[in-house]
Amino acid sequence: MRRNTRQLILGRLPVGGGAPISVQTMTKTDTRDAAATVTQIRELEHLGCDVIRVAVPDELAARELAGIRSSIGIPLVADIHFDYRLALQAIAAGVDGLRINPGNIGSQDRVRAVVRAAAERRIPIRIGVNAGSLAPEILERYGRTPAALVESALSHVRLLEQEQFFDIKISVKASDVLLTIEAYRLLSEKVDYPLHLGVTEAGGPWAGTVKSAIGIGTLLSEGIGDTIRVSLTGTPHEEVRAGKQILRSLGLRQGGIDLISCPTCGRCQIDLLEIVRVVEEQLPETDESLKVAVMGCTVNGPGEARDADVGIAGGRGKGMLFKHGQLLRRVPEENLAEALIMEIKQTLDERKQDHESD
Repeated sequence: MRRNTRQLILGRLPVGGGAPISVQTMTKTDTRDAAATVTQIRELEHLGCDVIRVAVPDELAARELAGIRSSIGIPLVADIHFDYRLALQAIAAGVDGLRINPGNIGSQDRVRAVVRAAAERRIPIRIGVNAGSLAPEILERYGRTPAALVESALSHVRLLEQEQFFDIKISVKASDVLLTIEAYRLLSEKVDYPLHLGVTEAGGPWAGTVKSAIGIGTLLSEGIGDTIRVSLTGTPHEEVRAGKQILRSLGLRQGGIDLISCPTCGRCQIDLLEIVRVVEEQLPETDESLKVAVMGCTVNGPGEARDADVGIAGGRGKGMLFKHGQLLRRVPEENLAEALIMEIKQTLDERKQDHESD
């Protein structure tokens, strides 16, 4: 059972209140380079990213927001620290959401100015607390604990609630997976605002994906979380792929290609690692649900490949290509990846034609 939260609207995207869990990322480009930023966002849209966030470090970056927003199709969130004037500029530029901690922008008058501008345009605000940037007084009282993260978040929430503003999302992230999990559990007991999940500063694509899958996946499996971001020292494309896979693994997002492959052993007589690498790189993006099997030997391989929509099972220097349980042909090892990709694309084209004829 998913935790029941308030629903807010980010552009045209509902978040919380039972809406599908969205995947977001942050551009790695300089926002002041609008062309490069738009190019990257469009690539991420193609991968299935639902929400994009951009850093707004100064006025030059803020000036580019209107042009960026008009050139993309997914909600745009402006990430701002300390300077409330940048938040006002971002709102005027037409962004769909803000990530700003009201306790860091100065007086209540400044908070009020941002809140009123956001309320007029129905722009939600995400309060984002990280374990590495807690206020000294909170650290002194609680230490670097789940309670500290939650109290920090609630102190920011109270500043917005004082202005009768309730279109709020919250995140309480840490690089420590267990600290992150416990903080979100505690927060979910205290508020009904939508929660943005993530393990911050998780690391590179390998270790970071593992940590994020454990942290985000554990919380989602408990019904906690309304939108997610996998934070990797890598491309935002990897973040989106990882986020979508976490949701698919938990049955929280349908569609896309489910690639299964065996871990290989001494029975494998083809270079399965290279075949899988090539196939992963060339898999087409799709909303169709398609199961693809890449298996290394004749023990479990033929069975798994037959169960998949499209699959291969390896032999000695060659492999068998299956489609919908039927053996199509035997293919030399050097052509296996290409043959599999071609069959995947043909299967997707056939489904598209079937949909169009319905």
